[in-house]
Amino acid sequence: MSSELNGIVVVDKPGGISSAGVVARIKKSFRAKKVGHTGTLDPLATGVLICCLNRATRLSRFFLKGDKEYEAELIFGISTDTQDATGTVIEQRQIKGISQEKIREAADRFVGPITQVPPIFSALKHQGTPLYKLARKGVIVKKPARPVHIYGLKILEVNLPSVRFFVSCSSGTYIRTLCADLGRELGCGAHLKKLRRVSGCGFTLDDAFNLEELTQLKNQDRLIETVIPMNEAMPFMPGVVADKTVVDKIKNGVKLLRSDIRMPSRQGEEGEFKVIDHSGCIVAVLVQSTTKDTYNYCCVF
Repeated sequence: MSSELNGIVVVDKPGGISSAGVVARIKKSFRAKKVGHTGTLDPLATGVLICCLNRATRLSRFFLKGDKEYEAELIFGISTDTQDATGTVIEQRQIKGISQEKIREAADRFVGPITQVPPIFSALKHQGTPLYKLARKGVIVKKPARPVHIYGLKILEVNLPSVRFFVSCSSGTYIRTLCADLGRELGCGAHLKKLRRVSGCGFTLDDAFNLEELTQLKNQDRLIETVIPMNEAMPFMPGVVADKTVVDKIKNGVKLLRSDIRMPSRQGEEGEFKVIDHSGCIVAVLVQSTTKDTYNYCCVF
């Protein structure tokens, strides 16, 4: 397989393996020079993991802020140090008096813009070292609370102490922290038991391949069928089609003026938009400059 294969592969990550472990498997299978994922899933979690191949790794930054959707299960009455089922139990409390109505009312209070304190067992770094590595050594580093957004939180099933729920949220949201905070809100504690990412950045489980399927397709020399081309990889980002003159300017790094290309009426989260040539290939991602008379290059392909 050519190492110049560029695009994204949506993987249905299994449990019991890290996101980095999946990336290593993808890199080997596709014989790619570079592979990166666009949002970590803990080893406990399963579901949508977007992997970028070769030149498409330059698109990773645009996926990192994409919204996500999850189906999850929490357990009330038991708190762990990792906020999930992999951790050590640090407290157990009674759940008497906790009704379905109270659970739904508590869940509703978390919908909208909220702040979360990142878990001490996380991949966030402190002076270059992941927090989970420090925590395993007994060095506890607490990061300040940061804003996230819960767009929707629906209780699917209550079978106490277990509760299944669906959540739609912004990037950077920790579902295990949401579980712990829900438990704290109800006064009994809680931890995450199961987590499955059902969509991310516009891609769903319907777009995903599990590792066994990828192995079978590799044996059939059909892995290319799983790769989404770069120009189709960012459905969430608006684009414009450029003529040959503008494409040549982009390839030569010439400063682009507003008169060269018309910015779409809708842009990405930070004002970005993609430029497509007449053959349908992505040639660059641009953003309007502070002067608003020119464009700045985010990346060029």
